[in-house]
Amino acid sequence: MGYGGEVKDSGQVTPLSKDGGIDGIIKEDILGFGRIYIQAKRYARDRAVERDEVQKFVGALAVVQSNKGVFITTSYFSKGAIDYVKSLNNAATIVLIDGNQLAEYIYDFGVGMQLEQTIKVKKLDQDFWETMENE
Repeated sequence: MGYGGEVKDSGQVTPLSKDGGIDGIIKEDILGFGRIYIQAKRYARDRAVERDEVQKFVGALAVVQSNKGVFITTSYFSKGAIDYVKSLNNAATIVLIDGNQLAEYIYDFGVGMQLEQTIKVKKLDQDFWETMENE
């Protein structure tokens, strides 16, 4: 998606336990001033991420003195979780990515994919043929 760009070690995964509610960190710039914090939940498709889990993430952002976070899940967010993020009124910017959106991003950005086939579509060059006709 372009975050981190050419920044060395622009992405960091936190330890599995005692991570303070943060699963990953992305450096936005080469000096490391801007950081985006990530929380990820791998849930079954029928289990929603509830409001309290998003609230915990917002609390974890406060501890690291940040107001930018992305909460990703393989499932979906409950209405309460979505409404909570909307109610923050820019006090914190939280982006919610559900399983469907995650799948789209994976496809669009080619994460873990290999190009299998390229198809060329050709169009008739009118100028070329008109030049031939005039000669």
